[in-house]
Amino acid sequence: MRRPLNVVILGASGSIGTQALDVIDRHPDRFRVFGLVTGKRALDREARYTATAVDPDCEARTEEMVTHPECDLVLVAIPGARALPPTLAALRAHKKVALATKEVLVMAGDLVMELARHSQDAIRPVDSEHSAIWQCLWGEHLDSVSRLVLTATGGPFWSRPALDLASVTLEQALEHPRWSMGPKVTIDSATMMNKALETIEAHHLFGLPLERIAVLIHPQAIVHSLVEFVDGSAKAQLGNPDMRLPIAVALSYPDRLPDAVPPTAFEAVGPLEFHRLDEERFPAVRLAREAALRRGGYPAVLNAANEAAVDSFQAGEIGFGEIVGLVESALAAFPGGGSSMQDILEADRWARDYVRSRVGIYKR
Repeated sequence: MRRPLNVVILGASGSIGTQALDVIDRHPDRFRVFGLVTGKRALDREARYTATAVDPDCEARTEEMVTHPECDLVLVAIPGARALPPTLAALRAHKKVALATKEVLVMAGDLVMELARHSQDAIRPVDSEHSAIWQCLWGEHLDSVSRLVLTATGGPFWSRPALDLASVTLEQALEHPRWSMGPKVTIDSATMMNKALETIEAHHLFGLPLERIAVLIHPQAIVHSLVEFVDGSAKAQLGNPDMRLPIAVALSYPDRLPDAVPPTAFEAVGPLEFHRLDEERFPAVRLAREAALRRGGYPAVLNAANEAAVDSFQAGEIGFGEIVGLVESALAAFPGGGSSMQDILEADRWARDYVRSRVGIYKR
């Protein structure tokens, strides 16, 4: 009988982290919580290693957890760029990484994937869309793939074409029609920046060029993504919106956990709609493709500028319509740079400083 996997959860008090703990707690024969990193407050549960974001030695303790010889798998669910260092440390230590944080591959996809070469499943995607594509590709050859199609609900505003996005309030932006997520990810869904980041992420994870990665609006959120093949056929992964499924798939691969989520009653689903993304109204995906093609520090600028702009929107310093405009302005102003880790971190710092300097001045 195999021993339970020792799992470290980074971002254990967030939405992904708490749902991962639910999956783990229902399968004590398969998993053991080895380490927990939370936000400002610790969780009321035991683990061999714990840390909170406010601990002065949090970074050192986190690295100790993710590189420990007894750690088997690291679930990365820390929001934003600060997820990058522990992810790189875990991969260098040849740990399996269940990756929920989009920014890691957006910022440093080439570096991350180079470190992941030690195993074909070193990185297991937790994003519902990338998990869906990953599952559709099991047993397939990449040469047979024509394109990848990421689905998007469209957030709260796609279905309201007459709405002036400049007038959107924080409360409106946080009203996602399907998923329960943290505030930053929910706002990214409203601007469609989540699909922009996911496009770059899919490019690195699956090795397809950007022009073969598409986005379709699918309001019902039943089809989580599709893979189209060169013979004209397609595979899709379907199910009710429930993040516990991609979490369970990432934790248990290559097995599937029984009763990870309730089965979908397809007879009650109703019609499934698919629509083209309006990239004029929601230009984030176009900006992501352009940034990824320019490589170097541009994807890091895209990500960092967006994080800083979303923070400013939540603080009431800018309007909703200025978020993507500030990102576009930052990309246009960026002087360029290399692709080393130091260059990427410098691009990240530059973009945050740029947005802060423009808040209250730039109008899209």
